This record gives sequence, structure tokens and C-alpha cells, in this order.
Amino acid sequence: MQGAGTPFNKDPLELAVEDVYDISHQLGCQFREVNSSQSSTAVFELQFQIVRVLEMFETLVSQSSVSLEELRRERDGLKAEAETLIGELRSKATDPVQEQNIGADKFIMNLEDPNCPRFTLQELSEVLHERNHLKAQLLTTRAAIQCYQSATITQAEEGDGEPHPNDGSG
Repeated sequence: MQGAGTPFNKDPLELAVEDVYDISHQLGCQFREVNSSQSSTAVFELQFQIVRVLEMFETLVSQSSVSLEELRRERDGLKAEAETLIGELRSKATDPVQEQNIGADKFIMNLEDPNCPRFTLQELSEVLHERNHLKAQLLTTRAAIQCYQSATITQAEEGDGEPHPNDGSG
């Protein structure tokens, strides 16, 4: 009942989900055949397939155990390497600011770095607000100057042709 292309003949690490369903179907058919015939050949075939499935499980478990052990060794190696690097960094730390335990609400600024921010967001917001206020005042002043200039030019054109801005007699 087992052909060369059946999932029972595959390497357990190459099995797919479909293969598991095929194995289940084949075992189910075998059980039905054993129940109906009570033949020793059917029992022997079923026994062989069950042993093969158990061997597959054994291979999978041993492979995953090896992988797990490899991962543990790699983790331990990385942990040791990280501790070594941390130790080296601590031994090289000469700046007293770096040796202090700085809280989450503190900010360390590198004054030598031209790209390092030197203002808080609140300070930047205040500067932008003040700039916008001054810009509005500038526009208002320019508009007032423009109105004053056009009024002076209009008066000059209506009068004797020459403007008299400092003349109080009109």
C-alpha cells in the first residue's frame, strides 16, 4: 500500500502540511481495512506505517532539539560578547556626564555637533509665534506707510502741485 512517492518515504524535514494529511488519510484507510478484514497482512502494513510515523517524529524532535541547542549556544555567545563590549565602553568612559545615571527627563547635548538640537520644542514654538507677530506688525506698518504716502501724493496733486509735509499752514 506504500508507494515510492508516498509521504512515508520522504525525509521528515521535507514534509509539508499536505503530506501530513496524506499520511492521516492512508492510516485511516488502513484502520478501516484492518477492522473489516482482520488480516495479518493489513495489521503488518499498519504497524509498519505507524513505526515510520514515529521515526519521523523522532527525527523532527531530535532536529529541533539540535536547533534549540545551537540557538542557546549562539545566545550565550552573543550575551558574552555584549558584556565584553559594555565593559570596554565603561572602561573608556572619561566624560563624567557619561558616568552619571541620567534620567529619562534629562537631555545631554553635544556642543561640538552642529546638527545637535539646542532648543526645546516649547522654545521653538515661542520663537515662531513671536516671529509671526512681528511679521504681522511689519505688514501693518508697511500698509500704513503706503496709505500715508498715497494720501500725501493725493493732497499734493490737489493743491499747488508740491507737497508740504512740514508746512503747518496748509
